[in-house]
Amino acid sequence: MDQEIEEKIPLKIYAVLFVSFLSILAIVGQITILGKQVYDITGRELDLGLLGLAEFAPTFLLAPFTGSIADRMDRRVLFAWALLGEGAVSITLFWYATTNPTSVMPIFGLVIVLGICRAFAAPSGRALAVDMSPISTVPRVVAFSSIAMQSGVIIGPVLFGFLFVAYEPLPYLVSAICLGGGAFILSFVPSSKVQQIKTSGAKNALADALEGFKFIRRTPMLFGAISLDLAAVLFGGAVALLPAIAEDRLGVGAVGLGWLRAAVGIGAGAVAITMAIRPLGRRIGKTLLFVVAIFGLGTIVLGLSQNYALAFVAVLVLSAADAVSMFIRATLVPLATPGHMRGRVLALERFYWSIKRTWRI
Repeated sequence: MDQEIEEKIPLKIYAVLFVSFLSILAIVGQITILGKQVYDITGRELDLGLLGLAEFAPTFLLAPFTGSIADRMDRRVLFAWALLGEGAVSITLFWYATTNPTSVMPIFGLVIVLGICRAFAAPSGRALAVDMSPISTVPRVVAFSSIAMQSGVIIGPVLFGFLFVAYEPLPYLVSAICLGGGAFILSFVPSSKVQQIKTSGAKNALADALEGFKFIRRTPMLFGAISLDLAAVLFGGAVALLPAIAEDRLGVGAVGLGWLRAAVGIGAGAVAITMAIRPLGRRIGKTLLFVVAIFGLGTIVLGLSQNYALAFVAVLVLSAADAVSMFIRATLVPLATPGHMRGRVLALERFYWSIKRTWRI
């Protein structure tokens, strides 16, 4: 069966997914170290929240317009330039870290620039993999994309933590190498050949950006899936409260909290691997409703639990349910969206994702 998958999914898609892995590893690992460095400088929890806001605010503000640009340009080229921009920020952070910094303001400014580059990289990178995929392989490509993302999310912080112990500025240099390497790999990836929109003028550009909102609103399948998942997460973001739950309700220390946080990645990673082997093919709507209900029940159990083992299982289950919901949405969006609009719609999905992350800060 593995051989059949290899034959159906072109090698260039694996190259794009590897670039996505390098990108996520570099960005998540770097942000983790930035949080450590900011807290070491100021000792204020508020600054960690401001760091997260600086990271996600550009996506929140620019998503409609970066998606429009992704529909106007060769997405491979836009993705590569965005990675180079992120790499330039990493090099600057490397230099700043070697000066024994005492102020966090330059870090916040650089993270805002990093967020701007990320706002361009996300829709172009996600759309590029789908653009190159035969329709029948899209569910598996989405699953492999999820595996690449979860791998980067798990490996990045651990790897960069060791690098930080070895030499504090080193994580930023490694991040720049990963991002520059990703841009270099993309230079060998052929264009997706998707027809780009061709309009000019600020008025037309604004209309193009707003068309993404209109398309989602008039496509019940997309609007329903996104709205349902957003409502569930906004009113059930218990993962953000894990430090308080671990300390006040469960009475465990940093190690116990670390395992609770790891349960999030374990649950999501297990789902990603399962979906890569057996993608969902039937009863998508009922499955989405079911996993959202499971997510809600898991959140309730976590909130009421005073037993560590039960809380761990609850986090594992609600994270797995959230990952199934994300997989369904990530598969529906590209399949239900024409190629020439994919950048705008995926950027708006990223906009929705930034709302979830900002809500959890």
